[in-house]
Amino acid sequence: MKKILLAALSLLAAFAFTACNEQKQEQAPKTVTVMIYSEYIDPAMLDDFEKKTGYKLQLELYEAQEEMIGKLQAAGTSQYDVVIASDVVIQQMVHLGLIAPIDTAKVPNRVNIAPQFMGQAYDPTNTYTIPYLWGTTGILFHGAKVNPDSVSYSMLFDATKTKGNFSLLEESRSMLSMALQALGFDANSVKQEEINKAVELILKAKKDKNFLGFDGSVGGKDKVLSKMDWAAIVFNGEAQAAIDEDSTLQFVIPMEGSFMWVDAMTLSSKAPNVEGAYAFMNYILDAKIGAQLAKYINYATPNKASLEVIDDEFKNNRVINPNEQEIKRMVFLADPGDAAKLFDEAWTIVKTR
Repeated sequence: MKKILLAALSLLAAFAFTACNEQKQEQAPKTVTVMIYSEYIDPAMLDDFEKKTGYKLQLELYEAQEEMIGKLQAAGTSQYDVVIASDVVIQQMVHLGLIAPIDTAKVPNRVNIAPQFMGQAYDPTNTYTIPYLWGTTGILFHGAKVNPDSVSYSMLFDATKTKGNFSLLEESRSMLSMALQALGFDANSVKQEEINKAVELILKAKKDKNFLGFDGSVGGKDKVLSKMDWAAIVFNGEAQAAIDEDSTLQFVIPMEGSFMWVDAMTLSSKAPNVEGAYAFMNYILDAKIGAQLAKYINYATPNKASLEVIDDEFKNNRVINPNEQEIKRMVFLADPGDAAKLFDEAWTIVKTR
């Protein structure tokens, strides 16, 4: 009888222990995993997001679009809930099955998106993307103050005009498109002969004794700040962060042109926490959160509600919000379609020669 009683008590204890563990697991915050550029969110938002939604935010960092796509293909999309990606690779990600359609009813703050960021070529039906931030790509450099509308790509691509060490951007489509513009071609050209000339221009720059290599935007910014580099191609947000530390630095959109881009939140095709993904998207589109994000990261916001609470100094900052003249010199990069292989082949030549 004692053995039966002891067995029964042991069984009850086991049930109680299991129930307690299950209760603790239910109380523990479920994780939302976001794949994102490094230094691309206010760290204070991690705790704030958990406090407001109950979800713990986990970040998986990357530096370039090629790296991000490679990780998704190698590790599988089931490891991530939200992937923040630049507009230029959205259609590629759709074709590869890396992202899924978004249930917009689950993101009520979507009404805050400014009209100009809807129906763009990278997602004409607004099926796969929610804009995160937008920005530009240009040149950050040391030197005497110059007219920002008079700076040419020749400062990097012409060895007789380089004034010190420089880095180019470690993103294939971006770098090749800038080389196309430097030569006077359309940034979205898919003509083989023009892409070949862009390759030749970059290879020529690689032979310059001042060329230090290809870097992500953060790496390029850090090299300029440390004075390892005289100049680097970076995104405007990194440029502003550098200028905040060293006011003598300058950032320009070259006279030949550049491009604007939108980084968008997308839903991983096999997201393990879809509801958490929607909670993150909705959180970012809150007016005050969008303003906080833009000011911390130094990029322009696509959130019209956030613009109502951001100060005029930020809105009038030419590095973050380019003026009309600069905008006229810039384009959005379009999906090259079948011509994507031309850019892939061109970049392979650039990196291996």
